[in-house]
Amino acid sequence: MGIEIWETTKEAITTYTGLSPALFFTVLALSLAFYHAVFGLFGSSSSSNNQNHRNFVEEIEPVQPPVQLGEITEEELKKFDGSDNSKPLLMAIKGQIYDVSQSRMFYGPGGPYALFAGKDASRALAKMSFEDKDLTGDISGLGPFELDALQDWEYKFMSKYVKVGILKKDVTPNDGPSPSESAEAANAVDGEAPKHEEHNPSTEAVETLTSAVGDADKKEM
Repeated sequence: MGIEIWETTKEAITTYTGLSPALFFTVLALSLAFYHAVFGLFGSSSSSNNQNHRNFVEEIEPVQPPVQLGEITEEELKKFDGSDNSKPLLMAIKGQIYDVSQSRMFYGPGGPYALFAGKDASRALAKMSFEDKDLTGDISGLGPFELDALQDWEYKFMSKYVKVGILKKDVTPNDGPSPSESAEAANAVDGEAPKHEEHNPSTEAVETLTSAVGDADKKEM
């Protein structure tokens, strides 16, 4: 019975493949070996990638809820540029500070917009510029199209991120009066005439009358 099955199998192999039974089984064995080799190579790589992905997810800390900061200076805002994972990632537009921690892949270190983090980047956003000179909140001199672009960015931030504070401008302390104020004060002092030098019309009239009377007396004599 077994011999008959083997003979039938050999005839089927020869009929349908055109190969001899020995060559057919050789090709089949090589195909299976190649399959196992490829599966072992890519299957191991896939498992490694999955493990790396799990490790990466574990390293990412959950986003903390936004904390209201109130009014802070530009210097204080620089501390929230994403370099310290324990602090929120902040960015300002037109003096309004937003928590962009949920988009750390864009605004955090290594992201395409990392230069904007920890700053008021209004001018850079309006011009879509990555130059250091444009990383400022000064929007003077911008054209209408740039202002429209900035407005679109502001709407996006208002709808997507939580506002956590505002920027206050650094005020340079005034240690004394300005040079112009000092000059005005000096001029005011110099312009005051001493009271004893003021002319008295009544006194001058009496002196003139006395002199005239004296001259008349001399003529009569």
